[in-house]
Amino acid sequence: MKPFDPKMRLVKGAVTVAAATVICHSLMYAGFAWARDIAAEENEDNTFAGAFEFLLTMAASWALMPLLLWFGMLVLRESGNTVLVLVGGLAWVGVSGYFTNDIDRAGGHIPIAALIVFVLLGTALAGAGPGRPRD
Repeated sequence: MKPFDPKMRLVKGAVTVAAATVICHSLMYAGFAWARDIAAEENEDNTFAGAFEFLLTMAASWALMPLLLWFGMLVLRESGNTVLVLVGGLAWVGVSGYFTNDIDRAGGHIPIAALIVFVLLGTALAGAGPGRPRD
């Protein structure tokens, strides 16, 4: 069994959180564009045009983040990731929910500073776990 290296766990956590953030942000960007396209095609009298697509995008992003965090750390052979998965997933709900208006416009994105803070938080959460490398 290899000795536990907390610095390497932080690096693995940073890589995992950054990759998951890029994937979920891209999903939201594309999904909201899809919802806007549906709304533009519909009659303007339909207030809820694109609402299903919008809600589906939000739900997919919120469900995908904890799965990506768990799977990423699993692939990088780290265990004990409950804190990262639970708190990181909830933090993503907060960040993406708060900045929905920023990304839900043509060419819009969640502010880079918010994404950096999220990745730093996720990295710290990865280091908080009592994990040991998988054999």
